[in-house]
Amino acid sequence: MSDPSRPPYDLVLAGGTVLDPASSTNALLDVAVRGTVIAAIGPDLGSAGVATIDCTGRLVLPGLVEAHTHIFEYVSKVGAPADEAHLRRGVVAAADAGTAGASTFPAFRKLVVDGAEMRVVSFLNVSVLGLIDFRFGELLNPDTLVVDDAVEVAAQNPDVVRGFKIRLSEDVVGPHWKSLLKKSVALAEQAGLPLMVHIGETEEPLPAVLEHLRPGDIVAHCYTGKPNGILDGDTVLPAVRAARDRGVLFDSAHGKSNLSFEVARRGIADGFLPDLLSSDTSARNWRGPVFDLLTSVSKLVALGADLDECVRRATVAPAKLLGLWDEGYGRLEVGGPAHVTVVEQTAEVVLPDAAGHSIVAPRYEPTLVLHHGAPVDIVPWRGLT
Repeated sequence: MSDPSRPPYDLVLAGGTVLDPASSTNALLDVAVRGTVIAAIGPDLGSAGVATIDCTGRLVLPGLVEAHTHIFEYVSKVGAPADEAHLRRGVVAAADAGTAGASTFPAFRKLVVDGAEMRVVSFLNVSVLGLIDFRFGELLNPDTLVVDDAVEVAAQNPDVVRGFKIRLSEDVVGPHWKSLLKKSVALAEQAGLPLMVHIGETEEPLPAVLEHLRPGDIVAHCYTGKPNGILDGDTVLPAVRAARDRGVLFDSAHGKSNLSFEVARRGIADGFLPDLLSSDTSARNWRGPVFDLLTSVSKLVALGADLDECVRRATVAPAKLLGLWDEGYGRLEVGGPAHVTVVEQTAEVVLPDAAGHSIVAPRYEPTLVLHHGAPVDIVPWRGLT
């Protein structure tokens, strides 16, 4: 029997603009939390005795979901700290994109998946070595792609392994890109999972890569300024549009060297938004030029992308791709887990891309993050220093 003296909610986020692409909500509403779940969404939910946070002038978003990052700290030279780099900047769930391979996955599970507060899943590197150090390509020895090892790890860890990752840059695969890609696609097919393919400085133009990919496979770094990208002049290649039409997904994946403002501006102007908006955070870039996922959102909005669509690609789309939708991620829903990111737009700042160019634009900054209903300690934007 409920206690009539107890307020109906533990916390109310009041007066903000609830922006939830999953429900097509964009309106001034309150969000009420009871325990670890969202108890109500609607107008005027506050009452006496209920803790209220004034969100006037701010956006109330679903907790962000990062589709592409590198968070294998202490083992990989490129691994950033999961909670510090993501959760404390508004991201409640993230997918590591190939930092761990089959031989290092047990350590990844223990140190990152089990060690982080936030929800972590993985695109397992097709090389058993994983991405230990960017200076040494993990597939220069093609024998490090061991199909049986990758399939076994995926089968034994279905709650974590949600796909596979291959980097196709020449310094990673050498002259063997085609055979390694075919082998990786077959591996992913055997496991019943998607394959994420890193492009940028690939040996052949992108259409040669796309013809091997299946619906649900992902092309990472779609706005790269490196050779063999998505553009032909100011327009997106017909083969890229054809690949999307048959279900291949495209990931923005900023990274240290793979977001060109010029490419992104042209792609957006030609109507080509990424299916997944991700940061590709790593120890090489989390203090700049990437900083965090919200900064990546800010950059694409400044380049002409619609905010609602950017939020969709950083909540709904990755939650569904990563199998986190059924766990309640990616949306604000009564009865669902209280994963909420409240943001405000700051004054204009200088925002860099990965090619040394800059734009001056407002930035979205988290002011409150709830993870399972509990407030998270936010760290300041790293661009301030």
